[in-house]
Amino acid sequence: MRTNKTTRRGFLRAAAGAAAWAGSRLPASAGEATPTDSWPWIRLGAPVFKAPQDPEKLALAHRQLGYRAAYCPTVGLNDKERIRDIERAFARHDVVIAEVGRWCNLLESDPAKRAENLQRVTDGLALADEIGARCCVDIAGSFHPEIWYGPHPDNLSPRFFDAAVENARKIIDAVQPKRAKFCYEMMGWSLPDSADSYVALVQAIGRDGFGVHLDPCNIINSPVRFYRNRDVLNECFDKLGPWIVSCHAKDLTWDVEMQVHFREVVLGAGELDYVTYLKRLAALPQSPPLMIEHMKNAEEYDQSRKHLLEVAPKAGVRFD
Repeated sequence: MRTNKTTRRGFLRAAAGAAAWAGSRLPASAGEATPTDSWPWIRLGAPVFKAPQDPEKLALAHRQLGYRAAYCPTVGLNDKERIRDIERAFARHDVVIAEVGRWCNLLESDPAKRAENLQRVTDGLALADEIGARCCVDIAGSFHPEIWYGPHPDNLSPRFFDAAVENARKIIDAVQPKRAKFCYEMMGWSLPDSADSYVALVQAIGRDGFGVHLDPCNIINSPVRFYRNRDVLNECFDKLGPWIVSCHAKDLTWDVEMQVHFREVVLGAGELDYVTYLKRLAALPQSPPLMIEHMKNAEEYDQSRKHLLEVAPKAGVRFD
């Protein structure tokens, strides 16, 4: 069993080191005449529409769009030859596989379905490790009786926390990953719902094979967090930085009605502070990929990609 030796003191030292490294790497301001090739860079990725099945052509299709990261292509865990072909082709063209998504409810109320979902995610982590992906990611689950990701009062309870810890340990211990991490997606109504609750999970799970998947939009669930999302971003990077292995990119707007209603939109149509997001992400020495997600079609993905390219000089970072 591989255990995480990180202590609170050790984590704080690592976080401080990352912050110091960031300060030495980032331009003092976006207006500096710093050569573009000297700026820190981020691996950007997104789905490729009408994607070719051939691994070589698929990797090239990502590069043609300016992407240096990708979601894991469809492949079975037992298809060893295709796994090797994908890994080699993507490595040859310097495209990192950011994540294997296994979106299912690890807290499903039906025992048979819950066991099936646990095995599906375990296989996902095994695939991520085989193919060289940065992580396998799922939400921690939900006690909602019908909607696999739905809200439920117990999703913020000690019972939920303990179940999330137990499931993560089972998945990681079954696979014993050497390269990939297992991560939970941050959620606005289920744990982890903040940087602090994510730190608590990392420490309680106590496995080297557990990492952090950062999706800041998912935890903007109040007017305070919406208006002060720069503070949310900085808190996430300050507290979670050394453990972050992959990130999501989308944006949020506020639809004004008689209750608070935030809605995901294309990048640039919302209020997330992408200058801060990109600066802090580019400063991490482990270079987590940034994956655009939840767009409706190829046009929206392209619009979001172009927005990031426009913001990048303001943040003093580059994508290629």
